[in-house]
Amino acid sequence: MATSTLAKAAEGGAGTATVRHAARIEHVSKSFNGPAGQQHVLDDISLDVAPGEFVTLLGASGCGKSTLLNLVAGLDAPSSGSITTDGRPALMFQEHALFPWLTAGKNIELALKLRGVPKNERRGRAEELLELVRLGGAHGKRVHELSGGMRQRVALARALAQESKLLLMDEPFAALDAITRDVLHDELTRIWRETNLSVLFVTHNVREAVRLAERVVLLSSRPGRIAREWRVDIPQPRRIEDTAVAELSVEITEQLRGEIRRHGQH
Repeated sequence: MATSTLAKAAEGGAGTATVRHAARIEHVSKSFNGPAGQQHVLDDISLDVAPGEFVTLLGASGCGKSTLLNLVAGLDAPSSGSITTDGRPALMFQEHALFPWLTAGKNIELALKLRGVPKNERRGRAEELLELVRLGGAHGKRVHELSGGMRQRVALARALAQESKLLLMDEPFAALDAITRDVLHDELTRIWRETNLSVLFVTHNVREAVRLAERVVLLSSRPGRIAREWRVDIPQPRRIEDTAVAELSVEITEQLRGEIRRHGQH
């Protein structure tokens, strides 16, 4: 039977609450019914994300990366297997999904309101979060006044407002230009290290995966299975053009190409 538990996972005997994972995915499979019959998207995925760990999910288009992220977020249920998380995760999409009729600060305050933060505390907390993402002074700016990179910073601040221990990110920088993406890689790395968040980050960009993560997980295609994992033992902060990043990226790219060839994708 499929289960999806968005609750703190406790280990040990009575009186103890030692969390050993931010997310635990156990033998998860997912199928959808479509016009052509049942589509098997994910097959027997097992993966743990440790507290404070940054993991990237990498794979070709259609391999089920975003489907798996949605399952971890609790937006859908697995067909089989189980998922447990340390509290309710925060989710950040490729599109910023900000409300255009609200200011940057009010978008963040709305997340705080939904979390139950008292009204008299929301403004100050929103400004603190804007400072954290280096948008101090932008509380009153409308969405149309912000660049693409600034909108994604606000979206990140809104996700952080949920004070989740696990941040799920679905290709959040894919639509940005290379320079803006590079800057936001730096910012995300800094925020992750300062907050000790656990991050599960979906991307199809191999160098992005290597630059950001402590561990890169490659999914095969049709259906998605874990093909291989790499531990990234390159000191942070990293640059996308660093030799060590480039060398590991070449190795992972070759594996990815092999998976694409094996499954007949182009």
